[in-house]
Amino acid sequence: MSDSGDASRPKSRMLEGLDDLRGELDAIDRGILSALVERDRVVAEVGKRKSQKSDAKVRDPVREEAMIARLTSEGQQAGLDGFYVGRVFRELLDHSVRLQQELLARTQDPTRAEQRELVVSYQGVDGAYSHLAAMRHFGPRGADVLYRGYPTFRAMMEAVRDGDAQYGVLPIENTTAGSINDAYDLLAQMDLSIVGEEVQRVDHCLVAIGQVPLANIRRVFSHPQALAQCSNFLSSLPDCHAEAFTDTAMAVQRVGREQDLTQAAIASEDAARRYGLTVIKREIANQKENYTRMVVVAAKPEPVDLRVAAKTSLVLALKHEQGALLGCLSALAERGLNLTKLESRPRMHTPWEYLFYLDFEGNRDDRDVQDALAELRAQTSFLRVLGSYPARRTREQRILSGPPPAPPSASTPPPPPSAALRSAPLKLAMSSRAFRPEDTIIDLGLALLGGASPLFVACVGAFTQREELLDAARGLAHAGAHVLRLADPARALGGSGSLDQVLAALEEIAQLAPLALALEVTDARQVDALARRADLLVIPALHMNDEALLHEVGRLDRPVLLERSSMASIDEWLAAADRILDRGNHRVALSEVGIRSFDPALPSTLDLGAIPLLRERSHLPVLVDPTRGRFGASLADGALAVGAHGLSLALQLGAGQPERALTLAEFGALTARLGHAG
Repeated sequence: MSDSGDASRPKSRMLEGLDDLRGELDAIDRGILSALVERDRVVAEVGKRKSQKSDAKVRDPVREEAMIARLTSEGQQAGLDGFYVGRVFRELLDHSVRLQQELLARTQDPTRAEQRELVVSYQGVDGAYSHLAAMRHFGPRGADVLYRGYPTFRAMMEAVRDGDAQYGVLPIENTTAGSINDAYDLLAQMDLSIVGEEVQRVDHCLVAIGQVPLANIRRVFSHPQALAQCSNFLSSLPDCHAEAFTDTAMAVQRVGREQDLTQAAIASEDAARRYGLTVIKREIANQKENYTRMVVVAAKPEPVDLRVAAKTSLVLALKHEQGALLGCLSALAERGLNLTKLESRPRMHTPWEYLFYLDFEGNRDDRDVQDALAELRAQTSFLRVLGSYPARRTREQRILSGPPPAPPSASTPPPPPSAALRSAPLKLAMSSRAFRPEDTIIDLGLALLGGASPLFVACVGAFTQREELLDAARGLAHAGAHVLRLADPARALGGSGSLDQVLAALEEIAQLAPLALALEVTDARQVDALARRADLLVIPALHMNDEALLHEVGRLDRPVLLERSSMASIDEWLAAADRILDRGNHRVALSEVGIRSFDPALPSTLDLGAIPLLRERSHLPVLVDPTRGRFGASLADGALAVGAHGLSLALQLGAGQPERALTLAEFGALTARLGHAG
């Protein structure tokens, strides 16, 4: 009987040798490759059909997000990690868009298909971030591409100008270090056109010739921009000197060539792998969201199909007239053209005058853009269109990226404020609809707060071991959480180590889960330390009126969640939010956690009636925590039904949580019931 049972078992269960298992994986990988080939074929056919319809857009963000949500949900039901599934299919979608854009570009310029060989220039050597961006951009071209590195930005762009290369890749701004001034100056000086853009994620690593202790490193080489982006980490290395080098990957080459155990370089993991060095520390940039925007330049402009979302870049000089800059910006705003970048640089040979660089969403072949350019030419002393090109990131995609849309019943937007409300004098300024009619949407990196779909915040207690908290965080992410919230960050891991060490560990745990990290802040003196690590700062209800705390978080560029005090009216709650907004921080959300009740059996009761009123009066997103009251999560559905943007839920994970907190299983069942797990 046992023999016959074994014979009926699937072959994969009977494989015992490692070589057999590897062979099975090889066969699966070949199947994946075949599926990718077939997918590209279908994508190409879709592109051909779209090219025959003048109103067919290449990108449909609504459909893309719905598809990601469906596949993520199906993957989770099959036991896969939702974040992993989403990341894979976002890469596939991005590749599909590039293929379709290339097909439309060939329709506009038939000679493009005949380019079987291309030379693309970049600054640095193989493994530099510009090289990685170039490979990503030109991969779908279907041509043999020679990527050629040059020692400087100028040499790279001169190669394009002189015909030694058809294209060049030029980094112009970074989310940590800001604009790259040399690049902007070169764009103004050289008669080249911008024909594309790339947004390259920057994952800085510390690279050495072996597993060298950090305390032994005395010299670190890298490009000046990379050194600036990692300044906080570098300042933590004792007796270490940072030295500017031509390029990140070239710095790796130098460290490898000199074989000095006291030297290291800051570069990508790809560069370390290419030159046989070891990564001794990952993720060392000052902030997690580290991206470099690069533009692709060519000798001549290239047309962009009107069905492709495009950007246009300009450089201009203003007349010496009052309101000249405002007039230029109004020319764009009046035509609904979204300005994405405004940069000024000194004008050469003309002291105290400046050139302005503008990027806005639009195609120079579009009528509105043509009208705007005509008005700008009349208002400026100098104007040059640097180019129109396919945009890698648009306003529509930023708003829609994040969790999948919710059913209309769960988060139907409130009606616009009444005429009486709009015309009435309001004490509350910046939090009101009169100040900003549209809803505020806060990007937390891995999710949106205030978007079309509810956000789930998991509140956990303290853990004694890092591994325990990491396991709990991964379980929460799998169960549908978007944000991990910790009440007392200093004691989150048993109070071991300095505050900065604990916060660094919490940040790493959140990234590995992956979840956005929310940290409670109750002391104005700790705001800066917590803000460096957190994706969201939470001001608990007891500290809603702490003027020093509101003042400090108001000067930051970091999302803040403001809980309502149990004794506060709605006006008082919004007034506290206004004190943050008035300081300059406009990424503020509200959290209803319960107000004082007259019934001793209900010392704290949720004020669900406040939610639709808030949605009518204020543009700020609002969460509800139903787990602090007696009836707990039974009110979760009601909170979403009346318009809350998400739920904050206490879980029985770690020490110090209330008895009414949810178990992990209950949390997962709640998110599954609402249909938004992951």
